[in-house]
Amino acid sequence: MNNEQQAAASGGKFENIKQIEADARGRMEKVLADLQHEISTVRTGRASIGLLDSVRVDAYGSVMPLNQVAQLHVPEPALITVQPWDSSTISAIEKAIRSADLGLNPSNDGKLIRVPVPPLTEDRRRELAKKVSHIAEERRVSLRNVRRDANDHLKKLLKDKLISEDEERQALDGIQKLTDGNIAKVDQIAKAKEKEILEFK
Repeated sequence: MNNEQQAAASGGKFENIKQIEADARGRMEKVLADLQHEISTVRTGRASIGLLDSVRVDAYGSVMPLNQVAQLHVPEPALITVQPWDSSTISAIEKAIRSADLGLNPSNDGKLIRVPVPPLTEDRRRELAKKVSHIAEERRVSLRNVRRDANDHLKKLLKDKLISEDEERQALDGIQKLTDGNIAKVDQIAKAKEKEILEFK
């Protein structure tokens, strides 16, 4: 859902500053949640069940997320184990992991799938750090778009004489502070992830 659709979905009509602030806060929180989720799927060289979030398994006549057909564990830093709920799905699960373009090479013993997480090369680490930086920049742009929408709504309230210029100025300041705070969180999350990618051996 893009920002325009979100604005439409939120009614696009606000009667006071509180509604505008609450809408902006909610949308910014969603941007951060999306960032956390997307960044968790980026490899760091350390095994994490988040690595397999994008894997979809063809089972029972439909395509399902891996965590709905198996239990995932990280018994050691460079290994993920996948325990199917139903052993008849084991080859479909192994095939799904292999074809998910994650550079992983699973193997199974008939009951359990072992997914070794190979160490990252320096080049691959730099590529992944760049990817994280790109994801973070997209989220910063999303936050600024939310700010722009909120500011437009505030200007409209002023134009319709529902708030005073002082109230508008205060509210614009509040929205700016909210935006700055969330951009700082994006920076923090991205920096921590980049550090993890570049330093974990």
